[in-house]
Amino acid sequence: MSGNGDSQYQPTIRDLPQGERPREGLREFGPKSLSNTELIAILLRTGLQGENVLALSSRLLARFDGLAGLGRVSFAELCAERGLSEAKSSQLMAALELGRRFVSLAPQERAVINSPQDVANLLLAEMSVLDQEHLKVLLLNTRNEVLGIQEIYVGNVNSSVIRASEVFRPAVQANAPSIIVVHNHPSGDPAPSSQDVDITKELISAGKLLGIELLDHVVLGSANRFVSLNERRLAFT
Repeated sequence: MSGNGDSQYQPTIRDLPQGERPREGLREFGPKSLSNTELIAILLRTGLQGENVLALSSRLLARFDGLAGLGRVSFAELCAERGLSEAKSSQLMAALELGRRFVSLAPQERAVINSPQDVANLLLAEMSVLDQEHLKVLLLNTRNEVLGIQEIYVGNVNSSVIRASEVFRPAVQANAPSIIVVHNHPSGDPAPSSQDVDITKELISAGKLLGIELLDHVVLGSANRFVSLNERRLAFT
């Protein structure tokens, strides 16, 4: 059966509960507040029978191993996916290409990370208001310019669920020589827990094996409060 699915009933973003509508989130909090799944959902607009547009977007990201993998997929491969018509595939490929062109035209506008404060300036505003823990990875080049920011986990960020392979996968795909791990404490207190230190130790070890340096692990709180584990010499020696 074709991957188009456009002849079936398609739940739209309007069918979702008010608090789960990506367009409303973009309007209220800006595009940076949205996950990759939500941004793709806005592009696709509709899902298909039994799978709303957010579920479809999430499936695509999982199927192609994240945003970087999705950006390498051919038009034919996209069209073969259930729920994607030629029109949707075109919209998605066009948006990804525009993103690539923007980055290539304006490399001088990339954020440069020289300190934990730079990390906080980049992410604190959006992450300090989140009601769940989010773990993100900053991908850096040799000049400490930010090549990209990938969200890895949402929920309880602890050593029992964190997998080094998932944390470093975007860096491997982007050929990034170093990363910075960032996560928030919804309580507002950025004091690192013993779990945070354990995670950092594991990631430092994994990074050495992969040849990718973990430069820091920054914990974000509220009211411009943050803690750099590297500055505090926690896990870093």
